[in-house]
Amino acid sequence: MWRNLRKRRLRPALGTALAPLFLVAAGPVAAGDFAVLQPDDYRHYTERFAASDDESVVNLVPNAAAWEWMEAGAPLFACPSGRFEETYYFRWWSYRKHLKQTPQGVLLTEFLTPVSHGGPYNTISCAAGHHVAEGRWLREQGFLDDYARYWYRGGSSGGPAPHFRNFSSWLTAALWERRLAVGDDLLVRDLLDDMVDDYRAWESERQVRGGLFWQFDVRDGMEESISGGRSERNLRPTINSYMAANASAIADIADAAGRSDLAEEFAAKANRLRELLNARLWDVQAQFYKVRRPDGAFSDAREAIGFLPWRFGLAPAEYAPAWKQLTDSDGFRAPRGLTTAERRHPQFRTHGTGTCEWDGAVWPFASSQTLDALQNFLRSDDVPQAFRPVSKRDFFEQLLVYAEAHQRDGVAYLGEYYDETTGKWLITGPKERRSRYYNHSTFADLVIRGLTGIVPRADDVLVVDPLLPEDGWDWFCLDGVPYHGRLVTIVWDRDGRRFDRGAGLSVLVDGREAARAPRLSRLEIDLTRIR
Repeated sequence: MWRNLRKRRLRPALGTALAPLFLVAAGPVAAGDFAVLQPDDYRHYTERFAASDDESVVNLVPNAAAWEWMEAGAPLFACPSGRFEETYYFRWWSYRKHLKQTPQGVLLTEFLTPVSHGGPYNTISCAAGHHVAEGRWLREQGFLDDYARYWYRGGSSGGPAPHFRNFSSWLTAALWERRLAVGDDLLVRDLLDDMVDDYRAWESERQVRGGLFWQFDVRDGMEESISGGRSERNLRPTINSYMAANASAIADIADAAGRSDLAEEFAAKANRLRELLNARLWDVQAQFYKVRRPDGAFSDAREAIGFLPWRFGLAPAEYAPAWKQLTDSDGFRAPRGLTTAERRHPQFRTHGTGTCEWDGAVWPFASSQTLDALQNFLRSDDVPQAFRPVSKRDFFEQLLVYAEAHQRDGVAYLGEYYDETTGKWLITGPKERRSRYYNHSTFADLVIRGLTGIVPRADDVLVVDPLLPEDGWDWFCLDGVPYHGRLVTIVWDRDGRRFDRGAGLSVLVDGREAARAPRLSRLEIDLTRIR
C-alpha cells in the first residue's frame, strides 16, 4: 500500500551517546517519489535550522538525521516566497523533534521538555488532532497508528491512557480525516469500539441534561479567556463542535464496518448535537457562535472559537455573516495574525502576559483551527460566491502572515503565542525553553489541503482545489504527497517557464500527468483509471 515503509538502522549523531536509532521513515528515497523537485535543493534549510539549535532534547530522530528523515517521508514544496518556503520545511523539522520512541511505540509530544501536566512519556492529548492532521501527509504512517492506539488503549488493562480526557479532543474525527487521506480504514475500524467507549465517557462526565457539553476553559487548552475561567462550567463552541464531529466520524466508521445500528445511533447523536449547537450557542444579535454561561447568558465577547463549527461542517449557510469579523480590524484581523478574541472588546489583552492568556494574543493552535474553518467555508457550495464575506485572497493573506510569524531574533522559531501587533513571542525567560518548538498547531496541512488544494475523500477520487487566488503566486510545486497509496504532485506555473512543463495547473500521479487546467481551478481525478 504505502511506499517507503522501510526502516533502516542509523548510527547515532556524532558526539552523542545515543543508542542506534530506527527512523520512522528512513532509507534512500525511492525512484519516482519526486517527479519535479530535487531534494538536495532544500537540504540547506535543515542545516540553517540546526545551526541555531542547541538540541538540548533529543528524541527519536536527532538533528543530524533530520534531513534524511524529511527527504524520505515529507512532501517537497517550492514557491516564490523564501520565508514561506522556509516555514514549510521548518515545521516538518520541528515536528520530527517530537517523535519519541517508547515501550508503547513511537509517540508524539507537545513540549520537548517535561511539563507537570504531561502524562507518561510527556504526552498531552490537547493537540492530538493537530498532530494527526499534520502527520497524515508523511509517506510513512506507522507512528500515527502507535499514537492512536496509545490514546485509546495505552492505559492499564488495555483501556485509554489515563490522561486522555484531561483535555477536550477531536482525535476521533482527526483519525477519520486521516483515513480519507490514506485510503485505509483498518485502524479506525480496529479502534471503533474504543472510540465509542470514549464518547460515552464524555457523555457521562460533561453532557448536561439539554444535550450540550460543558468544559472548563483550561481543559479546552485555553486557560485565561474573556468568556470564562479555569473553573467555570461553560457551554462552549469548542467541545460541542468536537463532540459532534467525533459522533459523525464514529457513524462513518461504523457504516464502513457494516455495523448499521451503531452508525444510525451516532449519526443521530451528531445531528442532534449540531441542532443544539446552532440553536443554543449562536448569538443572533452578535451574529456569532459564543460561550453560554451556567446562568444561561451569553458571554459578551466574540472569540475565535466561534469559527470552529465551520471547521467540522456544522454551521448552516445563513450564519455566513460571522465571517465578516475575520477581516474587521475591530474583530479578529491584526497586523501580525488572527487574534483569539475580538479587538473591540474592553477586556482585550487585559489578563497579563505569561500565564497562557487567550484574551486576544495570537495562538498558532487557534490560527490553525480558524484557517481550517475558513478553507471549509470557501469550498462550501451552500453560500453563493457573491454573498461570501471572505475570499481565497483572505485565506492566502492570513496564511502568509502566519508563516511570517515563525521568526525570532532572525531565525526560524515556533512557540506558544505572540503579540498581535508586534509579532513578539510572549513566553520569555526560563519558560521560553519549554515553549520552544511547541507542537500545538499545524502548518504543512494548511499548505497541502488548503493552499495547494488536496481535498481528501473516502472514494478513490483525487480532488485538487487550490485556494491560491488568481492574483497570487505565479508558481508553486508540491511534490511527493501520499494519497490513497499513490504519490501526487501538483504544479502551478502561470506561464510555463518555471518548471518547463507547460502553462497552467497540472496534477501528476506516480510521476505521470493525470489532469491539467489552464487556470487555478478544481480538478477531479479517478485514481482507479490510472495505472
